[in-house]
Amino acid sequence: MPNMPNDDRLFMIAKPEEIKEGKATDVYFIRTVEILRRDKLDKVVVAAEFTISSTPKNYKWIVFGGLKDVLKLLEGLPVDVYAIPEGTIIPPRDIRGYRLPVLMIKGPYASFAIYETPILGFLAAGAGYATKAARIRKIAGDNVPIINFGARRTHPAIAPFCDYYSYIGGFNAVSCILGAEILGKEPKGTMPHALLIIYKFEKGDHAEGWKAFDKYMPNNVPRIMLADTFSDEVEESLKAVEAVGPNRIWGVRLDTPGSRKGNFAEIVREVKWKLRQRGYSDVKIFLSGGINEDSIKELIEAGADGFGIGSAVANAPFIDFAMDIVAINKNSRWIPITKRGKLDGVKQVWRYEKNGKYYYEVLPEGVKPAISNAEPLLVKFIENGEIIKKLPPPDETRQYVLSQLKKVRVNKSPWED
Repeated sequence: MPNMPNDDRLFMIAKPEEIKEGKATDVYFIRTVEILRRDKLDKVVVAAEFTISSTPKNYKWIVFGGLKDVLKLLEGLPVDVYAIPEGTIIPPRDIRGYRLPVLMIKGPYASFAIYETPILGFLAAGAGYATKAARIRKIAGDNVPIINFGARRTHPAIAPFCDYYSYIGGFNAVSCILGAEILGKEPKGTMPHALLIIYKFEKGDHAEGWKAFDKYMPNNVPRIMLADTFSDEVEESLKAVEAVGPNRIWGVRLDTPGSRKGNFAEIVREVKWKLRQRGYSDVKIFLSGGINEDSIKELIEAGADGFGIGSAVANAPFIDFAMDIVAINKNSRWIPITKRGKLDGVKQVWRYEKNGKYYYEVLPEGVKPAISNAEPLLVKFIENGEIIKKLPPPDETRQYVLSQLKKVRVNKSPWED
């Protein structure tokens, strides 16, 4: 008799304890562990490495993410875990074309086999969000405010995860309350069209909505007025400034729908010009709605001062990772073994700088590159189940990403001219 659907849970999401119990894995891992135990092979100690299988088109590097949850998942197991630090910019392959191991687990295979699936998911999503944010940040430059508006564009259960890694990747803030709470930040946002629609209907003028926002919101909330609800963006922007006052308003937000957008950059230019002509040159222009890495540069050149980005980061392409056993420990010695198409043996990833560029080299464990300033990237985070190296605060990781971004280009390998 087939299993009946279980509709008892409030939302169709995996609970943290269910992930820890291995219920969010592929069933063949459960069967594999059972087979190994029956033949008393569950104590076989392996080295299993995670590498990038493929990247989206034009991605020549990624920002490594997802490690935070991986460490919590593996904590308490009889394993050692080595990983590239979170936030490290890495290419899929080194200077000779070898795949970079980003994470390695050493321990009895049966003790962690059921976690391959969620680990791959954590890495795929974390790296995907962080990399997309970093690409947008690199194109936008250092000083343009970018807020993650993506909570409405993804499943609410993972919205805080998206917020966390978009912030690490270079965004300035997030709008989701829980995402901001996890980061230890204040959530940032403006106002919805609904507020202005209600004031238009009830008060006869949606400018009353802008005034109410200014009246009731704390002074630390920037006065960014939505200026495209009922009429032309220029007309509404001027009206908003005059309603709130040029000394109180921070800026206007244009969220022009696709059916009215036309040439969005030209709209921005016109708003910017006419604000300046009337003495409102300090009023900023904040944009949202369908903005991605292919449009943000043009909009900045047109005069945009900040962005709320949703779909581009919430729907960021995930990074495909794979896990493979690459060695088995026999009599305290690592014996290289893996499947065809993969490189066997325990490895180390080295990075060094030359002429202001990053170079990466994968070598067998114990072998050092000839370059004297090379640093090993795979470091031990867990020893026999205990986390011995904690991740830094998100602000520190974010700064680490931003410092590396200065040395890479969007669609080039780190060492490319």
